[in-house]
Amino acid sequence: MKINTDGVLLGAITQADDPKTILDIGTGTGVIALMLAQKFVNAQIDAVEIDEPAAKTAGRNFENAIFKDRLNIYPSGIRTFLEEHPENKYDLIVSNPPFYINSLESPKEKKSLAKHSEVNFFEELAKDVSLYLADKGSCWLVLPLDTASLVSDLIRQNGMYLQRKINIHSYPHSAAHRIVLCFGFNEVLPEISKLTIYNEVGVYSDEYKNLLKPYFLAF
Repeated sequence: MKINTDGVLLGAITQADDPKTILDIGTGTGVIALMLAQKFVNAQIDAVEIDEPAAKTAGRNFENAIFKDRLNIYPSGIRTFLEEHPENKYDLIVSNPPFYINSLESPKEKKSLAKHSEVNFFEELAKDVSLYLADKGSCWLVLPLDTASLVSDLIRQNGMYLQRKINIHSYPHSAAHRIVLCFGFNEVLPEISKLTIYNEVGVYSDEYKNLLKPYFLAF
């Protein structure tokens, strides 16, 4: 699994008030968890990854990090992990979920999976977050547009509220292609904003460079 723009954006955008416990669902090779360990210096981070090779890579990355004592990798599905740790509560939960639909070539397969597997996955995700998020905690997700609409509905059904919405655009005048959602149990007026990655082809925007500067040596 390569480092992708969705993941690093989520890691950089996520905000929280000195969280002590963080859960990264579907950590892949651990990039988001590492970014959050750098950002939140008092946090213990549990990273869950069902894909065994990716989990092993995350484990190696964690072991080589200066914050390795605050990072834990669990090679399992999120439901299995939570059932094994029913007492856990998290101040911050993040996830860059797998977009199964985008990896399928057949339109018929995509349609079937969208109606079943993906919907079921996000139904369970919303329920799990509602059970394991601390009362004053927040959950941040990066999602494609159609999935963000589905998840927003599931959030409300599980007693949580949208708090922030960041529309991600490739270029100043292009349509948003991803959305970062933040939600929790406190009902507030949602803050809606946008972030543009490029000024033009091959030229990163200043807001993107400033956001990623703490993590990317190139910036």
